[in-house]
Amino acid sequence: MDELGVTIYAVSVDTKELATEVRDNNKLTFPVAYGATKADGDLVGSWWSEERGGYIQPTEFLLGRGGTVLGAMYASGPVGRMGADEAIRLITRRENMRKEEEGKAT
Repeated sequence: MDELGVTIYAVSVDTKELATEVRDNNKLTFPVAYGATKADGDLVGSWWSEERGGYIQPTEFLLGRGGTVLGAMYASGPVGRMGADEAIRLITRRENMRKEEEGKAT
């Protein structure tokens, strides 16, 4: 992702301590926000599960330059997370298309 100039952020309903533990145990190198609420999830259209005291189901966005949504994934259960390889393919394809269009414009 670094080679593509991609920035990754994660948001969790966990406490600061638990989010830090997850980040550290998984050797994540990107920021992990914590304390997300149902209201936060509602802002982006996340599915909220009432099980185990309530939590946001996985919601992922791939944003392009200027904040354009290039891809989104909304889960209503434990299946359906975007893999890094899928994101890399999409980003690479979009960048190649952008460069091709720029070449036509000159």
